[in-house]
Amino acid sequence: MSETFEREIGGRKLTIETGKVAQLANGAVLIRYGDTVLLVTAVMSDTQREGVDFFPLTIDFEERLYAAGKIPGGWFRREGRPSSAGILTARLTDRPLRPLFPKGMRNDVQIVVTTLSVDQENDPDILSIIGASTALTISSIPFGGPVSGTRMGYRDGEFLINPTFADLENSSLDIVVAGTKDAIVMVEAGATEVSEEIILEAMRRAQEVNAQVIDLQEEIQRRIGKPKWDYVPAELSDAVARTVVDFANSKNWDLVGAAKDERSAAMNEVRKELVETLGEEHEKKVLLAALEEHMSKTIRDRILNDAIRPDGRKTDEIRPITTEVGLLPRTHGSGLFTRGETQA
Repeated sequence: MSETFEREIGGRKLTIETGKVAQLANGAVLIRYGDTVLLVTAVMSDTQREGVDFFPLTIDFEERLYAAGKIPGGWFRREGRPSSAGILTARLTDRPLRPLFPKGMRNDVQIVVTTLSVDQENDPDILSIIGASTALTISSIPFGGPVSGTRMGYRDGEFLINPTFADLENSSLDIVVAGTKDAIVMVEAGATEVSEEIILEAMRRAQEVNAQVIDLQEEIQRRIGKPKWDYVPAELSDAVARTVVDFANSKNWDLVGAAKDERSAAMNEVRKELVETLGEEHEKKVLLAALEEHMSKTIRDRILNDAIRPDGRKTDEIRPITTEVGLLPRTHGSGLFTRGETQA
């Protein structure tokens, strides 16, 4: 059964519809802002992927030329590879979502965002964040959201909520703020010499808008949300943790001292040796979880106590960028969406 939910955000109507398409997905929504419409689906595998030390989350942002009423020209009549802006939109969607999944979860989760219509005014990247969060929130997938995203502009002394492409041409600020109901989890910004006060006020106002969108998502969850899958993390006892730490210390492994490419290969060997040595006494996934916990603590202690990052640099060698930063252009290679270019 199809249901539609609405809120007025930034003087325009935000509409989220469920139960109409993609009903075999764990969660699916049609989200509309102006005449920009996206279909967002979320699915999860039934079993955990073995032998991986990361959460296998995939965000796939599918640009479609038909969404802008265009047909590919030339010899090739099909859609090409993702544009740079499409890849950036997928990353923008990934960053606020990934930390909100249960720690240690290894089930494959795939979120597909498909552009059905673009109005050349409202950027779909914000809708991608909101749609993905809503699809996860109403699904059975364990998720610590909901989360929302808001873009803020600043022009002629006024803040603009989710400014259009035309609004951003003369805006001195382009900032995207994503957050849960309790805190901001991601900020992406470009500006042309605005004060810290303006940046902070933009973040505060964006978070207020995020709270409104999150209220809408919670309303949808109360109406049609599915029971969440009960994820049970691997139990990590103090005894196992001490065993892994003692074993690692006895080998004098420098787990974070090497360069990133070298560290990856070295860590594979470390995991293999750990499981071969202690695998008869303890379960493999418990050993790997303990090693990951030890790694995280080692990296944190080295940064806080020794002021050394995993790449070997000292934290006091990292200098903040104090020069003027221009508003970065985000044009889409496919020609689906347009935004005024301002050179940095």
